Amino acid sequence: MSQLSDSDDTTPLLRDASSSDDSQDEYYKSRWKSIRVMYFTMFLSSVGFTIVITSLWPYLQQVDDSANATFLGWVVAAYSLGQMLASPIFGLWSNYRPHKEPLLCSISINLLANIYYVYAYLPRTNNKFHVLMSRAFVGFGAGNVAVVRSFVAGATSLKERTSAMANMSACQALGFILGPALQACLSFIGEHGVTVKVIDLQLNMYTAPALLATAFCFINILLVVFVLRDHHVDEHGRQIQAINYTLEDGDDVSEETEETIDQIAVLTSNVLFFIIMFIFAVFETIATPLSMDMFAWTRREAVLYNGIIICCIGLESILVFLVVKVASQRVGDRPVLLAGLAIIFCGFFILLPWGNHYPKIQWADIKNNSMNSSLVSQMSEAALASNNSVELTGCPLDQTWCQYTPAIHLAQYISSDILIGVGYPACNVMSYTLYSKILGPKPQGVYMGWLTASGSGARTVAPIFVSQVYTILGPRWAFSLICGMVLGAIILLSSVYRRLLTFSVRHGRTM
Repeated sequence: MSQLSDSDDTTPLLRDASSSDDSQDEYYKSRWKSIRVMYFTMFLSSVGFTIVITSLWPYLQQVDDSANATFLGWVVAAYSLGQMLASPIFGLWSNYRPHKEPLLCSISINLLANIYYVYAYLPRTNNKFHVLMSRAFVGFGAGNVAVVRSFVAGATSLKERTSAMANMSACQALGFILGPALQACLSFIGEHGVTVKVIDLQLNMYTAPALLATAFCFINILLVVFVLRDHHVDEHGRQIQAINYTLEDGDDVSEETEETIDQIAVLTSNVLFFIIMFIFAVFETIATPLSMDMFAWTRREAVLYNGIIICCIGLESILVFLVVKVASQRVGDRPVLLAGLAIIFCGFFILLPWGNHYPKIQWADIKNNSMNSSLVSQMSEAALASNNSVELTGCPLDQTWCQYTPAIHLAQYISSDILIGVGYPACNVMSYTLYSKILGPKPQGVYMGWLTASGSGARTVAPIFVSQVYTILGPRWAFSLICGMVLGAIILLSSVYRRLLTFSVRHGRTM
């Protein structure tokens, strides 16, 4: 960024007289170190959501056998509900105090909440509600996403901001995708693992991911304390000293752009982002129960195999990010976003059940078991489930659709994962990038807060929606409704396609 070292008559009067090229260079390095800490914070926020997602269902079943798939939806939604409530609080805090304060507070809450999750098995009753509360507190700590976006918006020039927002979006998407991969790496510990009696800790494949998230939080705290510095630059990337900085000579950008931002384009972008995040939340929530029902995987197999699959999708997404940046430069942001939605539609359409093959029903395991039928009748389901040799697998008997809905084939499942793994990262990056360009030079804190709220709202509603529809009606209805939603997003994008323009293009000037 050569403008940082240029000295001309546009240099802000607030700059210290002792400023030099060397000091500007040091400021530039410090500024981007801090921005990269924000990238890492955004990544960890996403990892905190997904690192336990594939093991959440079997962990719930282990600590409280009264938990069902409907309650799982509430547990997954609790994270996003906590984030949605906390985002405006931490965002407002960061407007009046140094960014370090809300960041340290939120990360500390996240750290303690993960420890709470690890010990959710200790209470003698209502363990499932302790899991729910711990996930809500983890989400509350993740409300620092609003602070991160506000910091990056204030620490970048207009030319840097789009790229920085896109990079931050990529870190967030990567965290969402790679979190389950870390869970898969820890599945070798097993369901029973080891017990550390001194601190009454059961270290197993369900609690280890939360402990790893706790370690990540500790690292993040150290980075915020020792590396992060508050930085504020004007639209050209030049250092300013005041947080509430107003351009002199009456050149207040915020007044100019307040009436010129296309609010229809802003609203449409928020709706599209809601749908994109809704789709991803559905995808991650349903993966483990779906695979256990359709493929008769055990709890351990579901955690391991889904973790491996999502790890592969994570590697795939890295390539997608590289391709998307090149593609957007050649054909534009809107075509890439439209193509991403079309690919996601294909991914969910493939999941629709068909054929004459039906899922394995759990009661068949009991009937076909080699044990004497009279002995089986005397054993409770809990006792059977506690024995690894007779762990119930397949579709639960209380899900009546299992008896008449065709099974989803493994090839369908993997093909769908691959397509969604291409479409989601493309849509995620492009939605942030296009949104930033639509807003133009106006300070973007408030607008980014709206985007954060729409994403959190989607992740709150989606798990409850899919768990209810899937449990009661089955995958045919669940995935048909998702296909309809994605098709609606494609129609919406097409209808306002001409309005989703970069601010400078819309007003016939360049930045």
